Amino acid sequence: MILDYIGVKEINGSLIVLDDVENASFEEVVDIRMDDGTMRQGRIVQMEGNRVVVQVFEGTRGISLNNTRTRLLGHPMEMPLSPEILGRVFDGAGRPIDGLGDIFPVKRANINGTPINPVSRVYPKNYINTGISTIDVLMTLIRGQKLPIFSGSGMKHNELAVQIARQAKIKDATEDNFAIVFAAMGAKNDVAEYFRRSFDESGVLQKVVMFLNLSNDPIIERILTPRCALTVAEYLAFELGMHILVIMTDMTSYAEALREFSSSKGEIPGRKGFPGYLYSDLASLYERAGMVRGKEGSVTQIPILTMPNDDVTHPVPDLTGYITEGQIVLDRALDNSGVYPPVSVLPSLSRLMKDGIGAGYTREDHSALSNQLFASYAKVMDARSLASVIGEEELSPNDKKYLEFGKLFEKHYVNQGFNENRSIEQSLDLGWRLLATLPREELDRVDDAILDQYYEKAKQQTEAENERKAKQAEEAKK
Repeated sequence: MILDYIGVKEINGSLIVLDDVENASFEEVVDIRMDDGTMRQGRIVQMEGNRVVVQVFEGTRGISLNNTRTRLLGHPMEMPLSPEILGRVFDGAGRPIDGLGDIFPVKRANINGTPINPVSRVYPKNYINTGISTIDVLMTLIRGQKLPIFSGSGMKHNELAVQIARQAKIKDATEDNFAIVFAAMGAKNDVAEYFRRSFDESGVLQKVVMFLNLSNDPIIERILTPRCALTVAEYLAFELGMHILVIMTDMTSYAEALREFSSSKGEIPGRKGFPGYLYSDLASLYERAGMVRGKEGSVTQIPILTMPNDDVTHPVPDLTGYITEGQIVLDRALDNSGVYPPVSVLPSLSRLMKDGIGAGYTREDHSALSNQLFASYAKVMDARSLASVIGEEELSPNDKKYLEFGKLFEKHYVNQGFNENRSIEQSLDLGWRLLATLPREELDRVDDAILDQYYEKAKQQTEAENERKAKQAEEAKK
């Protein structure tokens, strides 16, 4: 039996309250018919006996206390799913906005997803090549991992997201079984248009499913956006056998929408006004990454979040760091000096890279090279700190070499063009050429066999290159 509940007891922001509602369910979707016959949708977000609180997706403007008709639909919010969803653009609530019409669904799935049994999870091993040296070599992204990017307001995280989406590829994966699900939350109109145009111009739009929630859209849609995106990712991965990379930006906008929504419900705030369940809410999104035994596909996540005032202890990056397997931190000083992507190497890490690199995955020298680059760059920072106190002229010869190595490392390794796509072999070889500027005895994180094979070869190449440049300079003088 279908019942329409006439009238609304109370309106509070984006919420309406109904009394004497029978057989309602938490998260159930409702249809709301206005005085003028227009329809809106909402979902039940709070229940107290027969009183229910409904969250209206399009906002409560124009809703009448007396004549509004509310109908319970008997199911949670669902996302229509079909193989033809690839290449489509949706708003934050999963409605098509690309002018190509509705999706004709093969099935519909609850956007809240179903938990993955921990016993059936497969440990992530193979790597995803992003074409960006610092990420591929020093904080390798592993298939099935969740690896966030910690950025700051005004930094180039949007460009980095587009570059990763454009260049990312998995070893042994073809164009037919690798795709991107991109979710933008609270994006300005020009940023949303930038994402859409960039994917279209680079020719990858046909393997991207885009969800765009704009800054002037209702905050309720912002809470739905990552859930809709992850539902699509799970369908493509676990039912169609595809490898899916999910890029979600900006998780701070999502958390602030959650804070506003929690406040409107009258919930007791926690740290910085965020709800006490922020950790579990973020975990319900991040933990939808992974691989499942018996399924071909995988879901890999790169959530991007901006840290207010570049504060890594802010609740959103702080809690994200607890849930995810590492982080890529962007540095404002590098960004201001024109380095792109401005990846801060030392605080960045990937906790799963140790099992997805080396022989059979990337190259046998990858782990040793990565460790040595980290160690050498740490000494660069020590030398710079010392130079700021006693002056660069007073440094030891070794410290001066580290300063030179640091300049070369940031200029040629960290710094990389927006359109530059480096293979893993190119990134590894470039790392050895940079280490060849340091004395062999300083490379204490690499065993002699690898040094004999890679360091000596890189040193010879560097010396030959220097000689060639010297000859060119002499000829130019003549």
